[in-house]
Amino acid sequence: MSGITTIGIIGGHGWMGRALGTALLNSKQITPENLLVSSRSGGNAYDAWPGVQDLRDNQALVDRADLIVLSVRPDQLGSLTLSVSDKPVISLLAMAPCKAIANRTGSQRIIRAMPNAAADIGEAYMPWYATPEATRADRECAQQLLGSCGKARELNTEPELDYMTALTGAGPAYPALLASAMLAHAKANGIADDLAFEAVMQTLSGGCQLLSHLNTNPTDMVNRLIDYQGTTAKGLQRMMDEGFNATVMAGLTAAHAAATDR
Repeated sequence: MSGITTIGIIGGHGWMGRALGTALLNSKQITPENLLVSSRSGGNAYDAWPGVQDLRDNQALVDRADLIVLSVRPDQLGSLTLSVSDKPVISLLAMAPCKAIANRTGSQRIIRAMPNAAADIGEAYMPWYATPEATRADRECAQQLLGSCGKARELNTEPELDYMTALTGAGPAYPALLASAMLAHAKANGIADDLAFEAVMQTLSGGCQLLSHLNTNPTDMVNRLIDYQGTTAKGLQRMMDEGFNATVMAGLTAAHAAATDR
């Protein structure tokens, strides 16, 4: 992995640290003996790989790893005391800019990424940004490492990553909100709970997969369905007339503001 032999994940038993660590092991991008994890709580995420080194001391992990991954909650950053020197650091913390990571670790080779919960099933979208001090090898390693959990994409600026925190970092949250509204409507119209759940989940899952397969502009798809003037057109037009687009944009604007509120 571009000269990186040993990877250390601080917070390696948390949801994202665990997802990343197990993805690297399952894809054989790293051997168990070359993966170090630390966590306050511990866990059994790596029982299938007894060679993984489970540490309680974060600095001991830093000293032994070639690359360090920070996978803790943003509010825990202030409590971390690390001396990383000139090693590359990949941060998975929302709302923590590269400058803050550099100040806490002492490294200028920072790669900031925005994961989401779909990493658990290898379907995350992982945008990332690297500081100018990060080397080409650091970037190649980040792309390979983050891509183990889904699709990774390098961004040109850190503000772009702040926006992606709002857009893609939400993971299943926005589809879940739509699914919840659809479920409530189906149940209100007498559809049994199990049937409503099956119908809504398959409709959303199948629809998203079809859009991805067709690789078409979603707006074009909406316009085509409205032009068809069937039952779907009536539903789409009413949602739009009731302010669906404006509501979504207002929600993303609020999330983006929170992501940059430092």
